[in-house]
Amino acid sequence: MANKTKDSICDAELIALAQETIAKEADGVRGLAQQVGPEMVRAARMMLDCPGHILVTGAGTSRAVAQRFAHLLACCGTPAIFISAADALHGGAGAVTRNALVYIISKGGQSTEINQFVRIAKDRGAKIVAHTEKPQSELAAMSDAVVVIKAAEGVDPYGMIATGSSLANSAACDALCILLLKLRGYTKEQFGDTHPGGAVGKKIEQEKR
Repeated sequence: MANKTKDSICDAELIALAQETIAKEADGVRGLAQQVGPEMVRAARMMLDCPGHILVTGAGTSRAVAQRFAHLLACCGTPAIFISAADALHGGAGAVTRNALVYIISKGGQSTEINQFVRIAKDRGAKIVAHTEKPQSELAAMSDAVVVIKAAEGVDPYGMIATGSSLANSAACDALCILLLKLRGYTKEQFGDTHPGGAVGKKIEQEKR
């Protein structure tokens, strides 16, 4: 059966498709609660004990998730920055020290540049935490802790375009942020010191008065 042309697709059909997509992705994120276990807690405690920075990396859509995660970790009182694995292979790996923890988001755990960077980071004495759906992957085997997150079937178009799975991975990262917020006892006042700008900063300042 031939695909419909854009002119033959009515608005009601598109609305229904959008609603179905949102519902499917919401169900996928909700199902992650069953995947949370001791390894996520172990990763959180390793991050808490890290004497240096958390360096977060990922490739493709995982890069966007990693950048978001690094920012939210910093917002929650955990020193963190995003590092490009590809750039690290051209000198950026000099930012990695024995006091660092490298958190890698990689669906399959087989990306060449990611795993090459991990080997360099390990050689420099950094701790490694893998966030992947493949616990038997090369990345997982090199890691000190593995957070296994597997998105629900059918949340990504063609099983390849990381729409729903990127939300699932972001939600898992959010859970880690909240664990660290709790473990650190990081207060709203402390957050205000690091976020004085914008509407959020203004709101916090008004609440102090």
